[in-house]
Amino acid sequence: MSVTTKTVLRAEEIKPRIGSRVLNTKDELLSGEIAGEIRDLLEARGVLVFPRIGFTSEEQVAFTKTLGTFAPEGDDGETITKITLDAKENPSAAEYLKGSLYWHIDGTRNDVPILASLLSCIKPSPKGTGNTGFANTYSAFEALPEDKQAEYEKYKVIHGPWQSLFYYEPEPSLAKLQGYMGIGEQVLPLVWKHKSGRKSLVIGCTAVAVEGKSPMESARIIHGLRDWATGPDFTYSHEWEIGDLVIWDNTGTMHRAESYDPTCGRMMHRTKLEGEEAFAYA
Repeated sequence: MSVTTKTVLRAEEIKPRIGSRVLNTKDELLSGEIAGEIRDLLEARGVLVFPRIGFTSEEQVAFTKTLGTFAPEGDDGETITKITLDAKENPSAAEYLKGSLYWHIDGTRNDVPILASLLSCIKPSPKGTGNTGFANTYSAFEALPEDKQAEYEKYKVIHGPWQSLFYYEPEPSLAKLQGYMGIGEQVLPLVWKHKSGRKSLVIGCTAVAVEGKSPMESARIIHGLRDWATGPDFTYSHEWEIGDLVIWDNTGTMHRAESYDPTCGRMMHRTKLEGEEAFAYA
């Protein structure tokens, strides 16, 4: 008589307020049996690490599809996106990816941002460089004093990818600036109230200004909250090894690549999950 054994999610916390390691086997993950539990854990923890799982490109795509709707990238229909600052490997995106070195949420110019990104390590940079940092903006909001929560819930923030250009090129040409501005802007809540009832901060290097506030006051709010949300209690820096896979909840987690030599060959493969929830005011 055969006995069917249910697959159990095996995970351990990385830090109290952010991050868990998932310890299941590749076959268990690809089966999709624990996909719902992984989704729940992702929302709760912000970042999930699958140490040295070693997915092939095809397996990464298949695993992504167990978790939600696969989000294709680019006009060529590629299922895997190469993430590298090496212009020889990724000539169309190497310049734009410089903005990834600063704290951000993907999709702030869209009504519905992507749900999550999955990044696998093909070749890491030398030790001590090229980590990926994550900041849990759910936890950061929930740890604020109640009066500050109530204040920030009232604010709207203008976001534009062009703002991130000034982080790595303080004096761009007008032509270059206008090219980035052509991507568009979006007015978003500073505090996103999710369908679950939880709330997260919508900040990062695309934040231009708080509506109705002076430039000085806008900067104080935006950069002050970034400073708070990227403090040690809410952040995790992942040091990559070949075969690692990391998923982060883009709706409640900022991320950034940490500095590395663009010529070192660092290479990541990315897949994404389609967004399921529009930005909403508290």
